[in-house]
Amino acid sequence: MLIKGDKKVIRGWAMYDWANSVYSLVITSTIFPIFYESISVIKTPEGDVITDLVFEATGYRNTALYSYTMSAAFLLVAIISPLLSGIADYTGSKKNYLMFFCYLGSAACIGLYFFDMNSLFFGMSMVFVACAAFCASLVFYDAYLPEIAEPKDHDRVSAQGYAMGYIGSVLLLLLNLSMIMMPEWFGIDPENKSLPARLSFLSVGIWWAGFAQFTFFRLPANVYGRKPKGDVIRKGYLELVKVWHELKQTKRLWRYLLAFFVFNTAVQTVMYMAATFAAKEVKQINSNGNVEPMSADSLIISILIIQLVAIVGAIFFSKLSSRIGNIRALMVSVVIWIGVCVAAYYVHFDTQFFVVAGVVGLVMGGIQSLSRSTYAKFLPDTINHTSYFSFYNVCYYLGTVLGTFAYGLAFQLTGTLRASIFAIGSFFVIGLIMLLFVPKEEVAIERETERASGY
Repeated sequence: MLIKGDKKVIRGWAMYDWANSVYSLVITSTIFPIFYESISVIKTPEGDVITDLVFEATGYRNTALYSYTMSAAFLLVAIISPLLSGIADYTGSKKNYLMFFCYLGSAACIGLYFFDMNSLFFGMSMVFVACAAFCASLVFYDAYLPEIAEPKDHDRVSAQGYAMGYIGSVLLLLLNLSMIMMPEWFGIDPENKSLPARLSFLSVGIWWAGFAQFTFFRLPANVYGRKPKGDVIRKGYLELVKVWHELKQTKRLWRYLLAFFVFNTAVQTVMYMAATFAAKEVKQINSNGNVEPMSADSLIISILIIQLVAIVGAIFFSKLSSRIGNIRALMVSVVIWIGVCVAAYYVHFDTQFFVVAGVVGLVMGGIQSLSRSTYAKFLPDTINHTSYFSFYNVCYYLGTVLGTFAYGLAFQLTGTLRASIFAIGSFFVIGLIMLLFVPKEEVAIERETERASGY
């Protein structure tokens, strides 16, 4: 029988953050975007872009194609994860789903080793599969949080998971950067420019699947001893419908979920597209005093700053929430995010970008960890945690679809990304307003009470 608060189980659960976060950092944020940009853009010897069209016939630009691919993956997860979650709750098999999507995502990352512009369709297919599998696995992973920890510990345990993820991903990134910058140390021919990056993708797949074994060893397979009796698809769907009706009868949880959808749209857009924004909009002054595009080295430094500060951010906002409450702590984070958007509009050089990156790291670690733990705290007394978290993740990924698609479309139409910053900021403003209307205590919708002003 699973006992809440078991330290070994919690450490095993947190190890999945350690395992899968390398995908977010290496594939999504750093090495793959830079690798993709380098092989999909034709430049002059001076570094000026001649063309970034990857499909001449359709006029697709490289950044737009990447954005659309990611959006399609998020959309697929948003569509299928609720039904899979209902089945997982009915059958007690969420650990099996977690393992399946972990291995699928790992295999796709390994497949990226073979990506070049001669295999564009294959490469973008691997990007799609890796992203979808990563996102889907988190539905089942997050659903364990209310089962392994008491509500009073949700913030701390969630922050522990994110902190483990930030630390693990930075360690692998540093190893990969060493391989890219000093390939001869690893027996790699320096003339083979793409091999170190492709080996990095291979290492992500191995790391993800390898360290996840600690999680699979510690987490129980069927917490509530469910014994399904045939027709699992229909009964899984009915389980989902039941949870949906329960969710709509809440006030605090429902309003929080809507607010989360709005502000998370902006957060995810910043996370997934910051690298491309810096590559296209931010400049640096070289040793000769000339202005040039921000280098890959500077971009990676900024992302390392974000990751390292995010460790502090996750812990800081966990402690802040224990003092002022989760919603107030989230509101503090969102206000800072609004300031980040305003500042980012005026960022033109790498030194400015580094400062903004530090602030982003602080609030990114806080808002990610607190968003998950707040939702877990607000859940009613239930054993259908996977189904409930599927709706959380639907909002998470639909928001990401909306944000990344709008980001890609704006670039496709205008050729500049700077103007889209205020659009991102507007999501934070609306999300902040919606958080003001989340009640302090849970009440049923039909028993409408006073608004939660003053908390």
